[in-house]
Amino acid sequence: MENYLIYSHDPMCSWCWGFEPVRKALFGALPSNLDVKILLGGLAPDSDQPMAEPMQLMLQQTWRKIQEAIPDTEFNFEFWKLCQPRRSTYPSNRAVIAARKQGKIFEELMIVRIQQGYYLEAKNPSDKNTLIEFAREIELDVNKFEVDLDSQEVQNELINEIRLCRELGLNSFPSLAMQINGAITPIAIDYLNETNMLKKVEKLLKKN
Repeated sequence: MENYLIYSHDPMCSWCWGFEPVRKALFGALPSNLDVKILLGGLAPDSDQPMAEPMQLMLQQTWRKIQEAIPDTEFNFEFWKLCQPRRSTYPSNRAVIAARKQGKIFEELMIVRIQQGYYLEAKNPSDKNTLIEFAREIELDVNKFEVDLDSQEVQNELINEIRLCRELGLNSFPSLAMQINGAITPIAIDYLNETNMLKKVEKLLKKN
């Protein structure tokens, strides 16, 4: 049975943004024969309603908490003045899947573009027009992307990934786990250094 590392995330999850430098370091240090399965967790369902002010204040406080916990993490707080926030991350999740359909590299590029647009440039990835702009910037076939973004197929893929995250017990984002011979072992997230996570992965592989 195939062994692999599972990473569950949401491109609009602020803790995932804080984890990005260490995640990249971890993935870059993994054994070359270990596959990684990346799953979208679907942090917040579709909504056209403006985000309530208490939620806005809570998320701004979360951004500040992340900056304190993970040095050098940047957030552009102008987002809360320039955009109409909605508690809706499913559109950005579907954008990642729609990009993936044009090649694995585009999945990675779309995740990065959403995160940078949201956290550094005060752009709103809950808005379809913003996602189409990102697709154009990473040189996707924009017409195909727009069709896929609204398709039932992409929605079904997202729901399946969300369901799988829940079945695996990956209910917070980011989350890491190893699947070894069908058994799932969670790996504690270290936002500051990849060493302990890498040691855990290597230990589990040696046991196999």
